Amino acid sequence: MHIHVLGAAAGGGFPQWNCNCPNCDGLRKGTIKASKRTQSSICVSGDGVNWVLFNTSPDILQQIQDFAPLQPGRSVRDTGIVGIFLIDAQIDHTTGLLMLREGKVKREIYCTDMVYEDLTTGNPLLNILGNYCGINRHVVPIDGKTSFEIPGATNLKFTAVALKSAAPPYSPHRNNPHPGDTVGVLIEDTNTGKKCWYSPGLGEIEPHLPPFLEQADCIMVDGTFWTNTEMKDMGLMEKTARDIGHLPQSGEGGMIEALSSYNKARKILIHINNTNPILREDSAERAELSRHGIEVAYDGMDIIL
Repeated sequence: MHIHVLGAAAGGGFPQWNCNCPNCDGLRKGTIKASKRTQSSICVSGDGVNWVLFNTSPDILQQIQDFAPLQPGRSVRDTGIVGIFLIDAQIDHTTGLLMLREGKVKREIYCTDMVYEDLTTGNPLLNILGNYCGINRHVVPIDGKTSFEIPGATNLKFTAVALKSAAPPYSPHRNNPHPGDTVGVLIEDTNTGKKCWYSPGLGEIEPHLPPFLEQADCIMVDGTFWTNTEMKDMGLMEKTARDIGHLPQSGEGGMIEALSSYNKARKILIHINNTNPILREDSAERAELSRHGIEVAYDGMDIIL
């Protein structure tokens, strides 16, 4: 299995266009040791030719330009993308769909009923695509038991499970969470038996999740914030990380502690907010992660399982 990180940042990317926090200002001025990142997305292949795209960030066109296997190489109009798996309906994970509107081949979209509802009502991106390339929508089961394959995605099998989270602000049920607003997914290479757990929106380790994490050879999870009060401390938001559905890395019950039991797996943080000090490669926070065997994803990162 080949996993390629197209984008590793949270919504807004790094640096964020309107942010002058120490990280964003330092990156622009070249005064910190860090690299820019586009908004969160990965693609996965079992044969190096056919790829499943997980989420479509607003930066998808640049991400495709930066990764040749997704580019047209077999005909005049073509792509290596055989399916698009939407983890949730958030802006930073779905807006790129509009950039993929060209052509006559329908986009193969895999998502839960809740995500489909949000993207046909509150933010009707899928309806808009229907006036261009069109879509074939496939239901993603969320019971954690039903695995499925994506045609063309050689040697890959997917098992999704519902995660506790909030729907996007434009969702008809924004204040009434439903199972399927966000999912985590176990991706298995049926040829090698290797597995990757992917959940860029993991707010907590719920009781039903450890069996999935224990199977994984690679765990890619939410790396949004270092502390629970990161945004409050900078005067950028009144809510905490946990309030908005993100498990901070540090502190009691944080992601570092949560991942400590899974020593078999390679552990990687993705969906990293521009304010997070782990973006600075020589920071104490990055060193702390390294001591616990946790990596920080970056654009262009390749994981082979």
